[in-house]
Amino acid sequence: MTFFVLPYQFGARCLATQLQSKKIYNSTAEALAAAKVKNGDKLLVGGFGLCGIPMACIQGVKDLGVKDLTVVSNNCGVDNWGLGVLLQTRQIKRMISSYVGENAEFERQYLGGELEVELTPQGTLAEKMRAGGAGIPAFFTPTAHGTILQSGGFAIKYNKDGSVAIPSQSKESREYNGRGYILEEAITGDVALVKAWRADTYGNLMWRGTTRNFNPECAMAAKFCIAEVEEIVPAGTFKPEDVHLPGVYVHAIVQANVEKKIERLTLDSGDAPVSPKKDSQAAKLRERIVRRAAMELRDGMNVNLGIGMPTLASNYLPAGVQVMLQSENGLLGMGPYPKAGQQDADLINAGKETVTTLPGSSIFSSAQSFAMIRGNHIDVTILGALEVSQYGDLANWIIPGKMVKGMGGAMDLVSSGSRVVVTMEHLAKGNRHKILNQCNLPLTGARVVDVIITELGVFSVDKSKGLTLIEKADDTTVDFIRQSTGCDFAVAEDLKTIQQA
Repeated sequence: MTFFVLPYQFGARCLATQLQSKKIYNSTAEALAAAKVKNGDKLLVGGFGLCGIPMACIQGVKDLGVKDLTVVSNNCGVDNWGLGVLLQTRQIKRMISSYVGENAEFERQYLGGELEVELTPQGTLAEKMRAGGAGIPAFFTPTAHGTILQSGGFAIKYNKDGSVAIPSQSKESREYNGRGYILEEAITGDVALVKAWRADTYGNLMWRGTTRNFNPECAMAAKFCIAEVEEIVPAGTFKPEDVHLPGVYVHAIVQANVEKKIERLTLDSGDAPVSPKKDSQAAKLRERIVRRAAMELRDGMNVNLGIGMPTLASNYLPAGVQVMLQSENGLLGMGPYPKAGQQDADLINAGKETVTTLPGSSIFSSAQSFAMIRGNHIDVTILGALEVSQYGDLANWIIPGKMVKGMGGAMDLVSSGSRVVVTMEHLAKGNRHKILNQCNLPLTGARVVDVIITELGVFSVDKSKGLTLIEKADDTTVDFIRQSTGCDFAVAEDLKTIQQA
């Protein structure tokens, strides 16, 4: 009798073939059936805005009709696309996300007591899933220390009369090296729905543009991961070093090519960036603020610019100044808006706007993005505000019971140790003060602001002594600025006129 010993490599190839054949499904319905999605499951869903969302899988969940879902995702799409379709069918019981944004139905259901919402800082959300996938049950972070997310009592669910039905719980805090941190528990889920560009037959994934965002973290943290991809290629097509996520995290692969929608198509038209109404007084005052904010930027800085007015600061960089703009959805080296016809649905910024990249740019996941932020590798953050206190407390993410936008990445950014510059109009509607002795709204961060820039003047912030007016507009007076400010402030001996880039 003759015996043959099979080489190890042959056995490994056979095993790989078996694994590959088990991961590919013909439809999202088949993949969801394999995942055994049921009522009450916790789904981890990738995407940022409408970029990199697994729309075919979301539609499959809608068709399946499962209810009482807890969904973990950065946001909830828009009213009629992305996860917004599951809100409309009332299949979601609880959302764990960082941003409500412009989803009117999301905000309406939450304020109306129909939906439970755990608003979570964007970087904390990414790290909660990364930690969950890495077997780490909890971690300490400086993000949200000193806010209502630490003390508890924030409304997870309202009663229909506007009272709080389910309050958030307080979180353990601890001090390290003289700085406060709070304990955050990791997130794991039953099923992950992620969207990738390409998969090989083993499940190794690649993304293009900024579609990576939360997708890898979702895949890592779930018991069963379904990857919706545009193309499936044979194992070995990718170089091992080009794989963005190893196939060990992926259990099912479905090929689907769904229309890619752009939430905010933003193009470089060659017009002045501040406002189409260039001759309006409001536009001129906003341009004054933005031009002054640009003076805070120095050559070689890594900078994060918030949504809205702060974003425009990059259009007024002083001559010879080059900076790397960071967008928290996973892009460092953000370029200008694209020309008409050159927009790419897979390349957006944190405001969901179409953008381009510059030479030397890099793209990464949300967890890596906030490691960069939280680790104090970003030099300056410029963002807007609803209120700022004399000691640098910042409130800019919610008006309880009235307006809910979510904190997005703001809590992470202001707790990072970077220089924080606030740009805002000096007064709110009705001439209400926005610079106060103490903030009335829930804080984004306690004692975090370094500079306040308004159309009336520029204040430096001392976290223990308060404000000093260091520059004023040439069309106003110190007395008028005092009348327009809800707290006392010192005036610099060498008070200057507002500088302009």
